[in-house]
Amino acid sequence: MGLEFNIKDCALIAIATGEKAQNLRELNNSLKIVPAGCLYFHFWGGLLRPDYDDPEFQNDFAIWASRYLRNPKLAEQLSLIDPNAYKNIEELRQEVIEIIEQRLYESEHVPWVRTGQEFHFIRSQIVIFDTGVWIKQPEEFIDKIPNMSLGSIFYHFIDSRRRTAESKNDFSIWLTKEFYEEYAQLVYQLDNIDPYFTTLSELRKNINEAFQKYIDKGA
Repeated sequence: MGLEFNIKDCALIAIATGEKAQNLRELNNSLKIVPAGCLYFHFWGGLLRPDYDDPEFQNDFAIWASRYLRNPKLAEQLSLIDPNAYKNIEELRQEVIEIIEQRLYESEHVPWVRTGQEFHFIRSQIVIFDTGVWIKQPEEFIDKIPNMSLGSIFYHFIDSRRRTAESKNDFSIWLTKEFYEEYAQLVYQLDNIDPYFTTLSELRKNINEAFQKYIDKGA
């Protein structure tokens, strides 16, 4: 018997760094030195924050540029960044810096915000919980995925890209290792789900639909 799939849950703990920016130049300078966990939190953390209610912008940098800097062009440029398109956090960091530096180059004045509206850099620490649920066969996911917590979806479909050598979601990795080519088409479908420009609830629905369609087709 191969390895079973252990469903886990997680939470992101927000940790203040003490680093903040009141203008665009300070933001740019801070971006060069803050821990990688800050980029992770400000791009991905909103998915797990219950108070994250901005459907237009997916990351904290874009939200700050829109709400406080009042810079719609910069906000739009930052909002279009898909962190999945970069091999690692450092490449993502460089992309954000390049966009901001280009905006600074184009601006006659450095945009500032009022006191109290500064950008506060937060880094994340992930806490993992074992749900005690184990999966032996892929078809078991059909009953399990709809009841998975949003933390489980985040851990297995988003955080897995950061912590695994394959930089893939845990479902695809498990199916490939344990069943080889048998579920290649399902793996392909899962790998092509973009987890960023959506909500965790919608992501859970998309994952479940991928399993449902494939299992029903093979039944």
